[in-house]
Amino acid sequence: MAHLDARDILFLALGATTIAYVAILVAGLRRPQPAAEGVEPEPKTWALLATGFVTNFFDTLGIGSYATTTSIFRQWKLVRDERIPGTLNVGHTLPTIVQAFIYTRLVPVDSRTLIAMIVAAVLGAWLGAGFVARWPRRRVQIGMGSALIAAAVLMELSQLGMLTAGGSLLGLAGSKLAMAVGINFLLGALMTIGIGLYAPCMILVSLSGMNPTTAFPIMMGSCAFLMPVASARFIRAQCFDRRASLGLLAGGIPAVLIAAFIVKSLPLGVVRWLVVVVVLYTATNLLRTAYRERARAALAPEPQPETVA
Repeated sequence: MAHLDARDILFLALGATTIAYVAILVAGLRRPQPAAEGVEPEPKTWALLATGFVTNFFDTLGIGSYATTTSIFRQWKLVRDERIPGTLNVGHTLPTIVQAFIYTRLVPVDSRTLIAMIVAAVLGAWLGAGFVARWPRRRVQIGMGSALIAAAVLMELSQLGMLTAGGSLLGLAGSKLAMAVGINFLLGALMTIGIGLYAPCMILVSLSGMNPTTAFPIMMGSCAFLMPVASARFIRAQCFDRRASLGLLAGGIPAVLIAAFIVKSLPLGVVRWLVVVVVLYTATNLLRTAYRERARAALAPEPQPETVA
């Protein structure tokens, strides 16, 4: 029997995780979903498929998918706000797993660093999803709005060249590894409210002196393991939009394959600036919506206690 290295074991674990996640997703789709308060959006199937294709296409090329998907969902009212975090995690999981299989094999990175950072992100996501799935609508709006502003700032700093370009290391050790693991734990938790892992992971890797390309297997591997874990909690709580999640999934997988094997790279400078503008607009709109809903709730008359005749 051929010797298995750490990366081969990682692939086997990812395959097992994928099978388990598909089983959980199928079981969750068969359960009746509780109705949300208010009017449910009824998006066209083509709009959901197009969203999955576009966001995962650019995600594979390094733009990220969470901020862009949130912006599209809110701009065209495709998904209710309180279901967006769960929908992002559930819908983008399988396309991200495909990316992980591709980039973890192609890009060199130290196995110990890769596995330690993946495990940390998974633990962060498991804890984070448990909280977010129970959040009320307004808290979700504030959380996503704040996360999107942070993501936009990171994108802008990267575009302006104000962040370090990184070094040549393929792995970390000692205190640097411990710090990177701790930060990736926090990034895994933040993914559950809609802040993508790409930009902050690229910054983390670069600041630690590693080659920036190692962010791809670290990020994709982290997401591929943490997203099934987080999604399972959202599925169990039925806190996601089924049609939108399936649209992201079905449109996303072919987009990943096209971007990774056919297109491979694009001049994305202008696209990134456009994403920054759209994300900031969406974040501002989310926070304004949360403020207006709080104001309306404060003005609503309190229910009067019933009197006994």
